[in-house]
Amino acid sequence: MNGTRRSLSHQTGGVLAALFAATLLGWAPIFGKMAYRAGVEPYTLVALRTLLAAMLLWVFYLARWRASLRIGWRDLLGCIGMGVVNGVGSLAYYTGLQRLEASLASLLYALYPVWVFIFLSSSGHEITRMAVARLVLVLVGLYLVTGAGLSRPDSLGVMLMLASAAAYGWHLVLGQWVLADVPARTVTVYVLTTMAAVVGVARVSSGRALEPISAPGWEAILGLAIVTALSRLLMFTGLGRLGSAQAALLGIMELVTTLLVAFAVLSERMSTLQWIGAVILAISVLLMQRDKADPPGGDLRRADAPLPG
Repeated sequence: MNGTRRSLSHQTGGVLAALFAATLLGWAPIFGKMAYRAGVEPYTLVALRTLLAAMLLWVFYLARWRASLRIGWRDLLGCIGMGVVNGVGSLAYYTGLQRLEASLASLLYALYPVWVFIFLSSSGHEITRMAVARLVLVLVGLYLVTGAGLSRPDSLGVMLMLASAAAYGWHLVLGQWVLADVPARTVTVYVLTTMAAVVGVARVSSGRALEPISAPGWEAILGLAIVTALSRLLMFTGLGRLGSAQAALLGIMELVTTLLVAFAVLSERMSTLQWIGAVILAISVLLMQRDKADPPGGDLRRADAPLPG
């Protein structure tokens, strides 16, 4: 009985961590749009926010969690691989965000659970009927929330956002492999540090001088950095307890958060159909508790399967 209670508590903690991470991430496109309005370029935005987020984590870890910085070379390489994938994806995300409306950008990026299921299925991972039903609910909810009344989008922006969604989905699957052996705190700091290096190199390689950044621009960058640092830590905590497929579906709440914050901060409005879609998304999250096919602990990796490249 005690073991069952501990398991339930462990699962509940993972749900709360993933939900809170998704809520924080829902602020990302809002801060991004604020930064663009202040004249910040996409590569500058993603480079500065990731560097600041990594610095915040390192300061905290050195002060409180030094033991979490210990890592073996093989595990470090796994974290670096995750960081490279997510770093490239973040460059695509913020470049696409500049070209698209926030609602359409959030819709396309929220399709990353589809990529997660594709990657998991191709690796031989069992997908239950409940998981498929939940995914169908997610797609219906997404269509209702953001599908109506959209103008013709920028083609390059759409492709960049789809690419970022695929990168994030693959990054989540890699995360479950790495988390089989490495604590979530350790994964977080090394993945984010690698991301900072990747996007920093991309910004320097662009060859453009750093544009002047106003006070509102720095406020948006700092807000995005704080959101990035906290959400990464919570996301990996939820991922380690739930598995990548369940954590990805919980992340759909990120889209709902974006719409609600846009309603309050950017004075956007939602139709009745959009609110119905938001309710459907919430139901899909609640149904997560009934799916036991993707237990925590990194069962995705088989004994004979090579580490992802």
